[in-house]
Amino acid sequence: MTQSSDHNPTSADLPIEIDVHDVNQLLQRGEDFLFLDVRQPEEFETASLPGTILIPLGALASRLSELDEYRDSRIVVHCHHGGRSMRAVMGLRQHGFKGAQNMAGGIDAWSQVIDPQVPRY
Repeated sequence: MTQSSDHNPTSADLPIEIDVHDVNQLLQRGEDFLFLDVRQPEEFETASLPGTILIPLGALASRLSELDEYRDSRIVVHCHHGGRSMRAVMGLRQHGFKGAQNMAGGIDAWSQVIDPQVPRY
């Protein structure tokens, strides 16, 4: 499927943050991106979003090679409120992952705005 550049910006053109509405639209459109959760395993067990992969922030640096195939792709990173995921995004961008974006407000914002079925904690 080919998309125009208006809908498929290069990874270097993506802003550092994306809001939960825009992430939800990406999911609804079936866009291809990595949805990365950088919380702790126990947080992931409490509440998680479909399609996310878990790599806790503390393990991210040592597991960057697992993300190599996404180096030129969009990577949406989330945590609980957005702080850890912003640190992850900054680190990813420094390592050449120019399409890394922080999901503003984290899973807590997702629970409040998009899907109240996702538990808040």
